[in-house]
Amino acid sequence: FPSRNIYHTMHRINFHLVIYTTTITTLSSFSCHGFILPHSSPSPSSPSSSRLFSADDVNIGNNNGESDFDMDTMTSSTTSSTSTSSSFYDKPYGTWPSPITSKAITAGTVRLSGLSVLPARGDDDDAVYWLEGRPNEGGRTVLCRCRPSSDGPSAVDVTPAESNVRTRVHEYGGGAVVLGREETEIFYSEFAGQRVCRLIVDDNGGGRVGVPVSVEGDRYRYADGVLSRDGSTVYCIREDHLIDSEEGGGATPSKDVVNEIVALRVSDGSMTVVATGNDFYSNPRLNPEETELAYVTWNHPNMPWDATELRVRPLANEDGQDDAKTSNHRLVAGHDGDTSVIQPLYHPHTGMLYYLSDQSGYYNLYRAGGARPSSILPVDSDFGGTSPGWTLGQQGFRFLPDDGRLVAHYPRDGRSVLLVADVRDPDKPAVDIARYDTHHGLPRTISDVVPGSHGTLYLLGAGPATPPAIYRWNPSSPSSPEILRSSSKVTFPDSLLSTPTRIEFPTSGGLTSFGYHYPPKNDRYRCTTESSPPLLVKAHGGPTSCASTAYDPSIQFWTSRGFSVLDVDYSGSTGYGKDYRRRLRRRWGVADVDDVCAGAAFLAQRGLADPQRSCIDGRSAGGFTVLGALTFRDVFRAGTSSYGIGDLTALAGDTHKFESRYLDGLVGRYPEEEELYRQRSPIEHVEKLSCPVLILQGEEDRVVPPNQARKMHEALLTKGIPTCLKVYEGEQHGFRKAENIEDALDRELAFYGKVFGMEGIPGVMEIEVDNL
Repeated sequence: FPSRNIYHTMHRINFHLVIYTTTITTLSSFSCHGFILPHSSPSPSSPSSSRLFSADDVNIGNNNGESDFDMDTMTSSTTSSTSTSSSFYDKPYGTWPSPITSKAITAGTVRLSGLSVLPARGDDDDAVYWLEGRPNEGGRTVLCRCRPSSDGPSAVDVTPAESNVRTRVHEYGGGAVVLGREETEIFYSEFAGQRVCRLIVDDNGGGRVGVPVSVEGDRYRYADGVLSRDGSTVYCIREDHLIDSEEGGGATPSKDVVNEIVALRVSDGSMTVVATGNDFYSNPRLNPEETELAYVTWNHPNMPWDATELRVRPLANEDGQDDAKTSNHRLVAGHDGDTSVIQPLYHPHTGMLYYLSDQSGYYNLYRAGGARPSSILPVDSDFGGTSPGWTLGQQGFRFLPDDGRLVAHYPRDGRSVLLVADVRDPDKPAVDIARYDTHHGLPRTISDVVPGSHGTLYLLGAGPATPPAIYRWNPSSPSSPEILRSSSKVTFPDSLLSTPTRIEFPTSGGLTSFGYHYPPKNDRYRCTTESSPPLLVKAHGGPTSCASTAYDPSIQFWTSRGFSVLDVDYSGSTGYGKDYRRRLRRRWGVADVDDVCAGAAFLAQRGLADPQRSCIDGRSAGGFTVLGALTFRDVFRAGTSSYGIGDLTALAGDTHKFESRYLDGLVGRYPEEEELYRQRSPIEHVEKLSCPVLILQGEEDRVVPPNQARKMHEALLTKGIPTCLKVYEGEQHGFRKAENIEDALDRELAFYGKVFGMEGIPGVMEIEVDNL
């Protein structure tokens, strides 16, 4: 249940601002590039003058946000992050005026993903493609392109204005675009109807949608495709949501969704099943000669990070139905049934098959072949990205098309390391290994790396104070990477941006957990009347996802107002190896709850947070952690659950196929251990809950259905606990529309303001809280 809220994952906003001081006192609001920044009337504790921010695209400078944890520096001083200037205003924590508003977060901001490149041939230029999620266009996703040398940083929309490039396979999607061998053809999944469409790109970058390639819209969903060399066939995941009637009365919707790999003929939309018989499939990949297809597969109750198999099937007789049976295909890795194997890829020059496996305790790189495969590049870190397995189309390593060298990235203490190595010798481990990071001008976090021509790399990266962007960089050049596309055109000044500090803190069982602490930061304001700020603890989704130090304006929204924020990587998070990830086995609702509470206590003990104004929020699986912490612990005084889980027993029978057996590993087998589900379900123990709860939910959510939110809200109303429920029409699992992203953030601030009695919050939303 990972968070898909766009204001958390959006790749993010960047304000270029010029700061002026003025004595104007009658200004109530002012415009900044088309959105309104609120300004409150002067109060006894606020300045009589306002500060005007003019967005003229002036670069204030870059902040790499370098900060390491040092126990000796963790003191009770909560103003150490602010300027030493004597020019500041004294206001209570949580009420500081800030231009980082909800509208500022969504205005002109896009979410970048799906980076891919068609390398140049001869004197041509690389063609760089990516997806943009646009909140201000109803949350639709657009395929974009630029040619860096000829176009510069300018980009064009490739898909037409009415298109929404998005697949719903596994509900979380991913892998919605397949590039042709030439730039003249592109295939993508259209959200409406879920058909595969063929797009012809003209010379000016515009496009037209031809007749959909696939048939039977709304029955099938497609994702994670690869195109044959001659452009005739797309090998992809197909998800069938209907069941054919035995009496011949047509097909009807079915919860028994069937997942398979198919060969989709571009010419007529006909399909041949290539792999079938297991519950799930991902990452179909062709070898260079196109004589075989590798893929990943797994069965219930496993999730892809629990146990998978890597199999290979020959393609010489792909029309034979017997050859489609997964059990007939060669098993390459995952023999023990307890190893996660992900993201296979053939080397373009040698034809050797590479993949990631966690058999060493970390997701490391392996080469197929030999009696006992071993990692060719052992590292005590996880390759594969921040949330491997949650979406389709993921690829945490690739090969340079010119010379076949490996390029990959992995996290290290909150930073990304980019790695280039020679792996061409099939009998040797990686050699000539070069590592690059922020010291070479790279962004602090890298979420994707795709090679182009002549050794050029294209990165999707970000920093704590720099929004995600697409970069072009060549390791052979000492220059800093060039930004091709930023998720926004503007940045806030460093004086408003809090830099995260990585912390380790003790938790239950004598173990250690991790998190990133953001202190309050707004150099124009301090608080001398309160000893410590209110604390907002964040619980990420998944629960096997992880926190990130990439710029998140929704965190800066809080810190610039005087909140302290702790983003917790609780037990079960990715990025710390298999053992840490498996801490949550059968302990979801216990270990994660212990960790978020321990993190809050750690900061409170050091005077960095007010324990009487500690609150917690989380989305999806994080929402379950929120409700569990509020119900079974006495640490937080309020919380917000966004499309979170309150009733595990209801979820076990009411969620989609991909996660329908997820709880077997996180909690226990259902219904055999139904009592354990009831013990962990907050809705079964509302009598233990006594603090206010805000609940936010999408009406069309198929992952965590809205009945979860409504049942929890009704139980809180009956108990007399202060609560508020907001259901957003047209939203699924996560909020994509600008107006709903804004409302959710503003509503949460207003909620805490009411329950904590914070008076004078500038521009606060008026809300009604039941039972308050």
